[in-house]
Amino acid sequence: MTSTSETGQVTGTRDKDYNLIWYVESCLNNALRLETYIQDAERDKDNEVVELFRKAQADSRKGAELGKQLLRSRLSA
Repeated sequence: MTSTSETGQVTGTRDKDYNLIWYVESCLNNALRLETYIQDAERDKDNEVVELFRKAQADSRKGAELGKQLLRSRLSA
């Protein structure tokens, strides 16, 4: 089976839906991981790094929310 032919036979979930689920999970994990990085930077009083990681965390949360909205609309249809 080539990568262009997989449509969910292995997982039971169509590729595009599985990819969306993976994306949401990755965004949420990234937001959690960044919280640790923020705490590390705060401990070192490195406000530039804190700000960078907070922005990245906000972007990850936004991505997760957008993905969850899309999942909700597709799973309820």
